[in-house]
Amino acid sequence: MRTSTRTSTRIASVLTGLTLALGGAALAAPAAHADVSACINAVERELRGGEAPESIRTACSAGVSGYHDQCVSGLTKGGVTDGTAVSACRVAPN
Repeated sequence: MRTSTRTSTRIASVLTGLTLALGGAALAAPAAHADVSACINAVERELRGGEAPESIRTACSAGVSGYHDQCVSGLTKGGVTDGTAVSACRVAPN
């Protein structure tokens, strides 16, 4: 009976560990993909509801690809303030 208790405890521990590991992976997974929408949404908030033009979408796409400087310069050329451009490009590859 003593062996059975240890086995049950081990199984419970393993299952708990798996649950925590898989739950943590599920929470981290959405943040791991690139997000053009988050970049565009940050810019559109500054534009006060106006839809972002194609130049903004292109700049955000550069940010998703990891070209942060190109993203920022593209957004500022499109009339976005420097602070918003930096913030928007920072969320793009997340």
